[in-house]
Amino acid sequence: MCHHAATVLAQLLALLPEQQFHVFVGQHNADRYVKTLSCWNQLTVMFYAQIAGKESLRDIVLGLRSLDSIWMDLGLKNVTRSTIAYANEHRPAKIYEALFSVFLQKCADIVPKENFSFSNELRAIDSTTIDLCRTLFDWAKFRKTKGGIKLHTSLDVRRQIPDVIVMTDAKTHDVKALKSIDLSQFPRGTIFILDRAYVDFALLWKITQTGHHFVTRKKKNQRIKKIAAHRNPAGQGVMNDERIIFSSQKGL
Repeated sequence: MCHHAATVLAQLLALLPEQQFHVFVGQHNADRYVKTLSCWNQLTVMFYAQIAGKESLRDIVLGLRSLDSIWMDLGLKNVTRSTIAYANEHRPAKIYEALFSVFLQKCADIVPKENFSFSNELRAIDSTTIDLCRTLFDWAKFRKTKGGIKLHTSLDVRRQIPDVIVMTDAKTHDVKALKSIDLSQFPRGTIFILDRAYVDFALLWKITQTGHHFVTRKKKNQRIKKIAAHRNPAGQGVMNDERIIFSSQKGL
């Protein structure tokens, strides 16, 4: 009796919703005229590259060639650097964004949730800058001798899952990136936790007009005036619970 053992990669791929993925591909006609590297093949290749820690197309191809005996199990026919590069450049990113949304929902359903004294959804918003080599990534313009990108992230605090990530060049201000996000995709009443970098009155107004709330820190040069105060601030560590107005038209 011959026993066939599936590779770890094949077992991981089996966890992906392949039929649903093909639906996403069909919505964009992404496999039209494709002969050797379908969108599913591309996903397989990039999945392998991610879990194997490959850093270049050459590294990916050399690694796959050493595994050519399992290509049939993975559904691969022929993999070259040019084919992978063309697929990465021309296949619609919306396909993989839709696949991410499927897994995001699955993760949200199974991970334990933090319990708070309020029922609102809670999102922490922040960004991080990733330095890149300017000569290799000339599109990621940042400084004269340095390249970089910014990842603007919304973290679902209850589930500890990042649910929205926007990538921009490193020069893009945090406020501009957050303004570009469709806030209506969040459950109504979501509380956004923001750093001082996001204190922009047009943005804060947009948040409240969408039916959400925000918590942030006051800028040092902001001029405010107290107009009312609650006698007993609710919550441990709350020093003051006040109603304020800005004492100048610009709030500064």
